[in-house]
Amino acid sequence: MPCPFGFGRPPAAPASEAPETNAGGTNRRNVLFGLGAGGGALLASLPGREAQAAPAASGLPGVGQTATAENANQRQPFYGRYQSGIVNPRPQFGLTVAFDSLATSRPDLEKLFRLLTTRIAFLTQGGTVEQIDPKFPPLDSGLLGPTVVPRNLTVTMSLGASLFDDRYGLAHSKPKHLMAMQQFPNDELESGLCGGDILLQICSDTSDVNIHALRDIVKQTSALLAVRWKMEGFLPNPNDPSTKNETARNFLGFKDGTANPPSSDAQLMHELVWVKPGNDEPGWAENGSYQAVRLIRMFVERWDRTPLQEQETIFGRAKTSGAPLGYQNETDIPDYAADPRGLKVPLTAHMRLANPRTKEAMATRILRRPFNYSRGADKAGQLDMGLLFICYQADLAKGFIAAQTRLNGEPLEEYIKPFGGGYFFAVPGVQDKDHYLGQGLIESISA
Repeated sequence: MPCPFGFGRPPAAPASEAPETNAGGTNRRNVLFGLGAGGGALLASLPGREAQAAPAASGLPGVGQTATAENANQRQPFYGRYQSGIVNPRPQFGLTVAFDSLATSRPDLEKLFRLLTTRIAFLTQGGTVEQIDPKFPPLDSGLLGPTVVPRNLTVTMSLGASLFDDRYGLAHSKPKHLMAMQQFPNDELESGLCGGDILLQICSDTSDVNIHALRDIVKQTSALLAVRWKMEGFLPNPNDPSTKNETARNFLGFKDGTANPPSSDAQLMHELVWVKPGNDEPGWAENGSYQAVRLIRMFVERWDRTPLQEQETIFGRAKTSGAPLGYQNETDIPDYAADPRGLKVPLTAHMRLANPRTKEAMATRILRRPFNYSRGADKAGQLDMGLLFICYQADLAKGFIAAQTRLNGEPLEEYIKPFGGGYFFAVPGVQDKDHYLGQGLIESISA
């Protein structure tokens, strides 16, 4: 009997692909256009005919074909002390999807955690989908074809405060700082786009891999989870091929994340991101991390009519280079002690409020992992785009909440409006195939 979860043979190494040679290509195109040999000769004589034929001659994909599958089998580790999708390099596409739990008991919740672990393990590593009797629904959507490729996919599972109510007896095991997301003065939160019992952050090199993973999980967990809200995002492509590790820009045109702590520094991540034993945190939460997600609308039309000097004053950085005002380079560290009146970097600048570079603020920095989003236009014809803000920290109260409190009333608020998201706790990683996500939480209640 085929495996019900789509496990199968591991993916074969990608074969080198030569341009397809189609001896009958001309005749086939003639048929498609309803033309005979005479019609084909007529087309060949039209201006630009040679240019139209160039892609096929050069081996480039046609309109109906996909681009070459580069790095399709690159994968991130699934098993380990920490979950992937937090400190590993951020790929180009990401989405967050929040769910309400339909589990009616603690054993059902454990079943859900085990099922999510099974699906995520397979999706992030890839494999061939088993084929079953065609009289039944296929095991896979088929979006990626017969072989599921990972393309650096990560699926990070986090828990919301609402999961720790009286349904499963989890109240005494709730992480210390986990709560429903509070509304700040500039927020206009929509209840249907906030919170959730479980949040999955799905990231990969392509959006179709993310959507495939989401559909797979929704299908396999339909009796135990219901989608509450979803937001997709992406990163811009680098514009200068000679520049490595260029900081991504947001839809306001400024570099976003210049002062991010380096995620490659394991000791620093241990201090800033991962929950450690003690501090009144439950034992199971060790090696997890607090996650803040914010859906932030940007009023780009209004911003685009704002003078450049005002834009730079609001952020405290030069728009082109990303350097702090009064400095030369993006990575220059501003000396706020030598600028107490804000003559270089204004006292109300976003970068100065978010991180005043005091000893306390530096010890509680957040690790930003945001994506840009664009989802059409509103009823007034204004572009609906902004930031899918995501960050991680060991202490939610001293991290994101403290930073956002400092930002209350900043000049940037005229151009942004947070409308959704939530606070979540990313559970520790899975040590090996004999364990599952959230196992420590379940066992802390069962003991």
